[in-house]
Amino acid sequence: MKRILLLSIACCALSVASAQEQTGGTTSGDDNRTLSADSLITTDARLDSLYRTLPEVMITGERPIVKAQQGKLVYDLPRLIQNLPVDNAYDAVKELPGVMEMNGSLQLAGQGVTVILDGKVTTLSADQLNALLRSIPASRIENAEVMYNAPARYQVRGALINITLKQTTNSAGSLQGEVYGKYRQKHNEGFEERASLLYSKNKFSTDFLYSHTHGRSYSTTGKEALHSLADGSVHPMTTDEVRRSRSHTHSFRVGADYNFAKNHQLSFVYNGTYSTSHSNMSIAGTQVSSTRSGSTDWLHNGRLDYRTPFGLKAGAEMTFYRSPSHQLLHSRLQDEELDFYTEDCQRINRWKFFLAQEHDLGQGWGLNYGAIYTTSIDNSYQYYYDPETGEQLTSSAAISNLKSRRREQTLNFYAGFNKSFGDKLSLDASLAVEHYKTPVWNQWDWYPTINLNYNPAPGHMLQLALSSDKDYPDYWAVQDAISYVGGGYSELHGNPFLKPAQDYELHLTYILKSKYIFSAWFNHTKDYSVQTLYQSSERLVEIYKELNFDYQQQAGIQASIPFKVKNWLNSRLTLIGLWHHEKDKDFWDIPFDRKQCYGIAQMNNTFTLSTTPDLKLTLTGFVHSKAIQGIYDLPTSGNVNIALRYGFAKKKAILNLYCNDLFETGQISPRIRFKTQNVTNHYSCFREFGVSLTYKFGGYKEKQREAVDTSRFK
Repeated sequence: MKRILLLSIACCALSVASAQEQTGGTTSGDDNRTLSADSLITTDARLDSLYRTLPEVMITGERPIVKAQQGKLVYDLPRLIQNLPVDNAYDAVKELPGVMEMNGSLQLAGQGVTVILDGKVTTLSADQLNALLRSIPASRIENAEVMYNAPARYQVRGALINITLKQTTNSAGSLQGEVYGKYRQKHNEGFEERASLLYSKNKFSTDFLYSHTHGRSYSTTGKEALHSLADGSVHPMTTDEVRRSRSHTHSFRVGADYNFAKNHQLSFVYNGTYSTSHSNMSIAGTQVSSTRSGSTDWLHNGRLDYRTPFGLKAGAEMTFYRSPSHQLLHSRLQDEELDFYTEDCQRINRWKFFLAQEHDLGQGWGLNYGAIYTTSIDNSYQYYYDPETGEQLTSSAAISNLKSRRREQTLNFYAGFNKSFGDKLSLDASLAVEHYKTPVWNQWDWYPTINLNYNPAPGHMLQLALSSDKDYPDYWAVQDAISYVGGGYSELHGNPFLKPAQDYELHLTYILKSKYIFSAWFNHTKDYSVQTLYQSSERLVEIYKELNFDYQQQAGIQASIPFKVKNWLNSRLTLIGLWHHEKDKDFWDIPFDRKQCYGIAQMNNTFTLSTTPDLKLTLTGFVHSKAIQGIYDLPTSGNVNIALRYGFAKKKAILNLYCNDLFETGQISPRIRFKTQNVTNHYSCFREFGVSLTYKFGGYKEKQREAVDTSRFK
């Protein structure tokens, strides 16, 4: 707590000192920066999502770095990150105003956000898409379009970020590329190697990338709990968990575009991933256990798109995913023992087809409509075996054999229009009707979307957005299965009756002088679902299960202030306030209705140490006050990150040295003190040191050669 307090004081002091020095200084439009906070939550499976994230901030130079266009903000993302230690598309997206990463997921202004590439919505999961973004070099990015409320024609509901990749057309033929290497040390070592190529000639262009991440990891979890049973007995639980693991991930992408004419294009993209992981875990204390586990993942995704000059778009996408894994568990808790070997596998086959049409009706009017059909089949199994005899065990309260085949279908029709009323006012509205069918659910829903934009003067924009959305649960979350994540005491339960969450949001954003952002919003999510912990009153076991709450509500305000000191300091101060409300009247046997107000303060700084050589230092401080999620109490947390960036070889090479979570204060220790529930989990926290080197090459042009005369050949 003392370190958090010192961190807060240091950030505020730096902010005041920089602001005072700014008075009377000059500004420059060449140093633009933003730096987002790293995740404050462990990636432990038991903490699927510990609290809702909040909007970050915007920073621009004196030259506008963002343009408003019919309900979307178009950012010159390469300029925004040019002085930052950012080397991949995922980290580049985190630098956009309002974007934050929490628990490995990106969010925009307090809500989940969909990220797409080149306007193409993929059926990849959020984790799979994030892995793809991490493998794409930041130098490939052309710009980023941010929509707090995407119209239906984008085939996405809610917040959307569209990353446009660079496409070159050169009649002589050109080749560009990048190689990248990274070493990190976070208790254990980790490595990444990456290579990318982009080739274009005449009307054809193709790109290829490959990345390999591998290394070891180490983590500890200390648990302190008082477990109350229905018979009135109370059992103290004190355990110390140590986990060691190693992994390899290979990612590859091949894309090709052929331009028949202007706005007439055929494109194909293939994304693939192969990964393996092995883990050993031991627990000592009230519970004594050992676990060995391993998994292998395959992903294949292909997409074909066709675009015509008269506004018609058509496409098809296929995704295949297979993830077999195994676990050997030996556990002893009081007089109970668990001793088994499990094998499980998830196999997903998913197809998507769409047709879309847009019309320019003249006089500022536009019309769009389309249809989208998605179908998937989930073939999954989980079997328990005796580790000595190899015989399959019979299902019981502690073990759950499973063989499942579930089909899911979604049919969506949408129509919308947009209208520009001169240069200052524009309206975009749409309505989508969707049918969702599974073995459990069969229902129709409708989703209105309205965007109203007003530009009173250059550099000023006011946007009012009303949106609606549906969030579907993960495939494995709806399986009727029991898994073990923390020895025999911690069980992970599936929920076959988990409902999709329905979200409604009203969002108001004002941009002043193309760099100051002020936001206010209210969000209501019906049937909001999140993984929660519950100490069973019937047996000595804690259950992690994703459940639907009655609703979640959130109201928030944000103000961000960028400022500069001459040509050597570019800073940004952000203040955010939130009111958070969650209610569930049938949460196990302990219903809750909880409210909390909390806030965030963040200070980002980029120091230009030298222009020749090109040397820059970035420093970020972040503080988050106490918050809640379900029956969890989340303590105050914060971190300080620092990085040194050196550009050389005529800006073709960049060397980054960094240290994340300098004071090891970024990881929280969530606790529950609610009615019969009493648990505290202490998660390990390690600072991370790293170095990376990026080298870009390009400008190579293929020589024009005289064609061989074959006119007389047969």
